[in-house]
Amino acid sequence: RPPRPPKPPLPPRGQRPPKPPRRMPRPKRPVVPLSPRQQAIRGALLVLSALLLALTLNVMVVGHVRHLVAQQQLSDSFRAQLKEGIAPVTEGDYNDVLLPDGAPVGIIEIPSLGIREVIVEGTDSEATQAGPGHRRDTSLPGQAGVSVIMGRAAAYGGPFGRIQELGPGDEFTITTGQGVHEFEVIGLRYAGDPSPPRLQAGESRVILATARGIPFMPSGIARVDAELVSETQPAGIRETRFATLPESHSELRGDTSMVWALVFALQFLVVIEVAAVWAFRNVGPRRTWIVFVPLTLLAALWVTGEIVRLLPNLM
Repeated sequence: RPPRPPKPPLPPRGQRPPKPPRRMPRPKRPVVPLSPRQQAIRGALLVLSALLLALTLNVMVVGHVRHLVAQQQLSDSFRAQLKEGIAPVTEGDYNDVLLPDGAPVGIIEIPSLGIREVIVEGTDSEATQAGPGHRRDTSLPGQAGVSVIMGRAAAYGGPFGRIQELGPGDEFTITTGQGVHEFEVIGLRYAGDPSPPRLQAGESRVILATARGIPFMPSGIARVDAELVSETQPAGIRETRFATLPESHSELRGDTSMVWALVFALQFLVVIEVAAVWAFRNVGPRRTWIVFVPLTLLAALWVTGEIVRLLPNLM
C-alpha cells in the first residue's frame, strides 16, 4: 500500500485554523442589451406561452369545473320544471318561445357506465360545454322518430367518453317532460358502417354520438344506436329542419359566429401586455408582477375560452 500523506499539524490551543484561500470570483459576463426586434420577439414568445398554458388549463381543469357547476345548475332547473309540469316537450317552452341553446330538455342515465347527465338543447361548441346536446332538427328522446344526442369525449367532463363500451342489450333511461323512457342498445357503428333499418311508424330510436380517436385529437365519429322499449310518445313541433340546421351544430364542427368576441379578447390581452411593459419600466418589477400576472392570466383565459368555441364540439 502507498504510504498515507502526513496529516497537517494541529494549531495551538486558542488559535483558529487558517482559512482556506478564497476562490477568485468569476468575471461577470457583460449584459448585452436586446434590440427592439429581439424584445418584441421575446414578448411575443412570452404571450404565446401564456396562451398555451391558459388553453391547457381551460380545457383540462377549468372546463371540468365549469361542466360540474353547469350540470348542477341545469339539474336543479330541470327538476323544478318537472315538478311544475312545464318541462319542454317541443322546440319551444310552455309559452311557445323557442328554446335557447343550453336550455335543459332531459336527463340521461347509463348505470353501466356511471353516467348521469342533463341534456341541453343545441349541439354547437358552447352548448356541449355544459353537457350532452340534443340536435334541434330531431325529435326529443322517447318521441316517435329519431333523436340525436351529441356529447364530448374528453373536454368539459367528457360525458360520452365511454359510450363506445356499450354493447347490444345494454339499457339506459332518458327522462323528459313526457316521463322516463327506456332504451336498449342495438349496436355501435363508425363511419362507413351500415345504418340500422329504417323506423316503422310509431317507433322511436336515439343515437348517441361522440368523437373517436386520441383524447383532444378526434379522428372520427362514434355512434351508438338504441331503440325505445317503453311506450312511444307523440312527437312535438320542430321549427328547425335538417336544411336549416346551422353548420356549427353538426358533428365535429366549431362555432365561428362569435369570432368578433375573440378579437375583443385579443385586444384586451394586448392592452394588458402594453400596460405591463410600461409599469415594468416606470413602477418596478415587483409591483408589476403582483398586479399584472393575475390580469394576464384572466385575459389569457378569456382568449382561450373563445378559441375553444372554434374547436370541434365533440372533442
